[in-house]
Amino acid sequence: MQGFETELTERLRQTVTTDEDVLHKFINAAGDLAVNLVVAVIIMTVTWWAAGWASRLVRRLIARVHGGGPPDVTLQSFAGSMARYFVIVVGFVAVLQQLGVQTTSILAVLGAASLAVGLALQGTLSNVAAGVMLLLFRPYRVGDTVEIGGRTGTVKMLDLFVTELATPDNLKVVLPNGKVFGDVIVNTSYHSRRRVDAVFRVDNKRDVPALLAGLKARAEANPLVLKDPAPTVEVTGLSEAFVEGAVRAWVESGDFGVVKGDLLLAARLLADGADEALPPLPKAHVKGPPAPRKKRPSIRDRLKHSNE
Repeated sequence: MQGFETELTERLRQTVTTDEDVLHKFINAAGDLAVNLVVAVIIMTVTWWAAGWASRLVRRLIARVHGGGPPDVTLQSFAGSMARYFVIVVGFVAVLQQLGVQTTSILAVLGAASLAVGLALQGTLSNVAAGVMLLLFRPYRVGDTVEIGGRTGTVKMLDLFVTELATPDNLKVVLPNGKVFGDVIVNTSYHSRRRVDAVFRVDNKRDVPALLAGLKARAEANPLVLKDPAPTVEVTGLSEAFVEGAVRAWVESGDFGVVKGDLLLAARLLADGADEALPPLPKAHVKGPPAPRKKRPSIRDRLKHSNE
């Protein structure tokens, strides 16, 4: 009987000891998990702050590279986003490692999934590749007027997937970057000056030399037409029924439409002999004095301002 009591007492003691060990291990594991969770939250918070800081830093660096000129909004947005996402990915991997997750296996799974997704989204990835090439070669920028695929408009947005245009009649046109990069791109805003070619046709019975002289005088009197190179008028074609001519004048890019419309209307009115019906010439642009360039405050001025 005593042997049975002794054995029962020993088993109860072992059971209690085992339960205490399990409880201590559970408490230690819970404490480690709590510490890891706190550290992970801190890492994620710092990562989120660092991602915004890196994005702003990249934007400021790009603005400084341009010097006193206007910064490239498209390049700023793209580079800032890339810097932000890079920091977020690094922080996310650090959080997983802090929580004890084997990141190597996750990266392998993500690599295999990325391959499968890439094969399924070949068209989308081609747009991404074309977007990268457009951002590198920069055939146009945000704010430029371009003609792509038979569509003319002002570039409102350029990202990795699409290019958004606003047409002159205020329509939104979204073009995939793959189609844009593989098509002919005409950028009418790239150069500050353009040549107006106003082509006209008149009857053979008209006084063609007088018409040419009147059109040249009209172009030379237009204040929007540049004096160098001087405007020219020439005959470009002859037939039994009509004479084809062209007025060529150099203008600023923003005055292209106004000058071309004026010359075409003048060609028609002069050919009909309605010299008195010519509209008044457009007014010249009044250029004010250049705005003074603001002096950037020094580090001493900034510290003084912050102390105040």
